[in-house]
Amino acid sequence: MVNNQEAASVLQKVRQANPLVHNITNVVVTNFTANGLLALGASPVMAYAKEEVADMAKIAGALVLNIGTLHPEEVEAMLIAGKAANEAGVPVVFDPVGAGATPYRTETARNIAAAVKLSVIRGNAAEIANVIGETWKIKGVDAGEGSGDVVALAEKAAAQLQTVVAITGKDDVVTDGKTTYVIHNGHPLLTKVTGTGCLLTSVIGAFAAVEQDVLKAAAAALISYGVAAEIAAGEAGEQGLGSFQIAFLNALSRIGAEEIGRYGRIEQKG
Repeated sequence: MVNNQEAASVLQKVRQANPLVHNITNVVVTNFTANGLLALGASPVMAYAKEEVADMAKIAGALVLNIGTLHPEEVEAMLIAGKAANEAGVPVVFDPVGAGATPYRTETARNIAAAVKLSVIRGNAAEIANVIGETWKIKGVDAGEGSGDVVALAEKAAAQLQTVVAITGKDDVVTDGKTTYVIHNGHPLLTKVTGTGCLLTSVIGAFAAVEQDVLKAAAAALISYGVAAEIAAGEAGEQGLGSFQIAFLNALSRIGAEEIGRYGRIEQKG
């Protein structure tokens, strides 16, 4: 069972190993993602050219694919990188941003999930639902109101996609289809800053780079990230979103076993 102590242990592994996380991500979040990974203790690289992505993916600790700003050449690069990572035994983490918003976006997400062996897929309920053909409202690249059992959705997606599924929202659900955890950490201000979900996907990549138990890695990442957000909100939330964003990066760099032990809230379902 994953607990706060184990989550803190995986975070420490990230800081000791300084894993290289290869991100093929969207133009909106590149800077924030890089700074967030650096704050956490990982080493980010953003490489997009199809001529080099296979080589970069093979030497990375993890590969993160994010379809936030879709372009055909980038999708081609993602498929090349994903297959190279699979061949090299490098974990691949996928963020199907906005799946369900347009047919092209949904089809692309499903194609990547089918063509690449994923270690983790992380998204909101609407995105994960649309990847597996379920109906869930979506507005732009954000989840709509929707309704339904998120735990059941996550477990169904994990079984169908044969991967660890992390559905994030007010509470975060992570499962391999057999064991399921719900993490009750985070803060609503995360939804007001562009790129926090995308950074979280890359943070999961950093944790998966140093922990072979992918479910444990993903759960530990969710706890650490949520605790950092709560600390940042307490320190700077009233000052406004800009101050929160800076405080959040600071919190990612400072959190450790003490903070996770004090604030981490994880429960196992079933």
